[in-house]
Amino acid sequence: MNSPSFNIAAVERDTGLSKDVLRMWERRYGFPVPNRDGNGERSYPPEQVERLRLIKRLMDAGHRPGKLIATPAEELSALAPRRSAPNTVIRDAGASGELDELLALIKQHDGSAYLQAMQQLLARQGLQQFIQDTVAPLTRHVGEAWEAGSLEVFEEHLFTELTKRLLRQAISTLPGGKRKPRIVLTSVPDEPHVLGLLMAEALLALEGAECIPLGTQMPLLEIGRAAEAHRADIVALSFSAAFPQRRIPGLLQQLSVLLPATSELWAGGGGVTRVAKMAGVVLLPTLDDAVSAIAGWRATHP
Repeated sequence: MNSPSFNIAAVERDTGLSKDVLRMWERRYGFPVPNRDGNGERSYPPEQVERLRLIKRLMDAGHRPGKLIATPAEELSALAPRRSAPNTVIRDAGASGELDELLALIKQHDGSAYLQAMQQLLARQGLQQFIQDTVAPLTRHVGEAWEAGSLEVFEEHLFTELTKRLLRQAISTLPGGKRKPRIVLTSVPDEPHVLGLLMAEALLALEGAECIPLGTQMPLLEIGRAAEAHRADIVALSFSAAFPQRRIPGLLQQLSVLLPATSELWAGGGGVTRVAKMAGVVLLPTLDDAVSAIAGWRATHP
C-alpha cells in the first residue's frame, strides 16, 4: 500500500508556510526533503508535514527557524507551547461541565448531537449570553485541547464548521437595514480564524450596529477600499491567540494609513491581549470590551 503524500500547495495550506519558504529551507537547511512525482513536482510525506506544522507553531512563539530545523523531533515536541488556563470568570457554576460535555461530543464525532445541544443552549440562554458564556469559552477550551494534543486537527475543524453554521443561522435572524455604527468586519492575511469575527458580528448587531462581514484574510489595501466604499464608521479586525503577536502592531499601523479619516480602527480577540496601546487604534481583548466600545462610540457620535 502506498503511503500518502502532499504536493507543495497542500503543504502551504496545511502548515501556513509559503511555497517560497519551503523551497528556501530545502536549499539552505536540507529540510524538508520532498520526493518527486511523475511530473517532477515536489511531494511531501506526512511525517515531514507534521514536523513543518510543529516548526511553524514554534516560530509563531518566537523561536528561530534555523535552530528548530536542526532540533531532533522529540525535543521539538517538548518545546511546543502549552497555553495556561485563561484567567476568566465562569458566570454559570455548571458551565465548565457543559463545556466538557460539548467537547466530548466533538471527540466522539457526533456532530448531530453537538448541534442539538448547542441549539438547546442558544434557545435557553439567548444569543448574547450564548456567545459570551458558551461559544467564547468553548472556543478557548477547544484551543487548549488542541494545544495539549488531546484533540485532532480534523476534530477542531468539525467544531469550527458546526459552530460557524450555527452562528450564521442565528445572525441571519437579526434585524438588518441601515443602522449605526456601520462596521466592516474582517481579518488580515494569514489569520484564517473566523469564529471570533462571527461572535463579534452577532454581539455588535444585537447592539444595533450595521455589520458588513468580509470574511477572513483580506489584503490590507482591499480593507481600505472596502471601508471607503461602504463609508464605514469602524473597521473591526479579529486576531486569534494563534496569530503571531509581534506582527500585529505593524499591520495595524499599515492599515491605519490606508483607512479613510472618518473610519475608526478596532482590533479584538485573544491575539491583542498583550499588544501595547496604540494611537488611533481601539484594542478590544474581550467581547465585553467590544460591546462597551459601541456605547462609547455612540456617546461621541450623537
